[in-house]
Amino acid sequence: MNTSSTPLETRPLGRTGADVSVVGLGTWQLGGDWGDVTEDDAAAVLDAALDAGVTLLDTADVYGDGRSEERIRKALAARGERPFVATKAGRRADPFAAETYTPENLRAWIDRSRRNLGVDTLDLVQLHCPPPAVYSDERVYETLDALVEEQAIAAYGVSVETVAEGLTALQHPGVQSIQVILNIFRRKPLEQLLPAAQRAEVGILARVPLASGLLSGKYSTDTTFAADDHRNFNRNGEAFDVGETFSGVPFEVGVAAAREVAEIAGPDVSTAAFALRWVIDQPGVTTVIPGARNVQQALGNVAAANLPPLTDSQLADLERVYDERIRAAVHDRW
Repeated sequence: MNTSSTPLETRPLGRTGADVSVVGLGTWQLGGDWGDVTEDDAAAVLDAALDAGVTLLDTADVYGDGRSEERIRKALAARGERPFVATKAGRRADPFAAETYTPENLRAWIDRSRRNLGVDTLDLVQLHCPPPAVYSDERVYETLDALVEEQAIAAYGVSVETVAEGLTALQHPGVQSIQVILNIFRRKPLEQLLPAAQRAEVGILARVPLASGLLSGKYSTDTTFAADDHRNFNRNGEAFDVGETFSGVPFEVGVAAAREVAEIAGPDVSTAAFALRWVIDQPGVTTVIPGARNVQQALGNVAAANLPPLTDSQLADLERVYDERIRAAVHDRW
């Protein structure tokens, strides 16, 4: 049953032939690095999102070392239905270097995800923010093309840290999607990457849309996070690219800016839904993939799809906040 007030809008995902909901579900939280999420909680989040009309799930083979993929398989088996499931591969590389992205390793990683998800053909495999040289490695794309031909995967795309990486990937005709950080605090993709993807008919999956929760408007400078939460252990990029944590915005700066965003949103709409609506409305975006640790968050994310577009005044105010508080910290880095 769809529990949202109206069916979710869908958009075509590049040239894959699939139409997906404009709000998807990111499942990093259901695997690890966000504090403990139990098996029951993960199943409840997945069920709530799917019941509310979400038709795209985004996961990766390294989220909980496969736990996220396995939890998706179990949830879908119990429901007897198949939404579009996008996974990611490549962060299992050891060492994490371009030369490790061999045909043999790519096949092994993808076969593991097929087992974890319980399918013969993966809907979409995205290179998971690999070393920059991988985006121009013809051997990698030839392997992915072969896997499409063999029906091990139906389509492939890339997940990127930088606009430049996305533009490089767009030069390869087999790329069907680009996943990139896009939110009120990370606007650079709007300038070149999204228009280029539109011209190439390549889908855009907008990740980290709430800047790791900053744009929920609920954090203060005194907010603390669990030891196994990346918002604690990766705040300075200790474990992976710092841009993945709070979108690279210094925490105290982000808290103050998010307070302004909440004022712009006003008292009658949640700040998180308001921030997600901003992403949905950006030309070229296919779907936004916020995560959720509980049912309330999952349903709150879906509610963004039914909000009206932001007003010109709100958009101007948000741009001012970005220019005054955020731009200097992030714009030229990614």
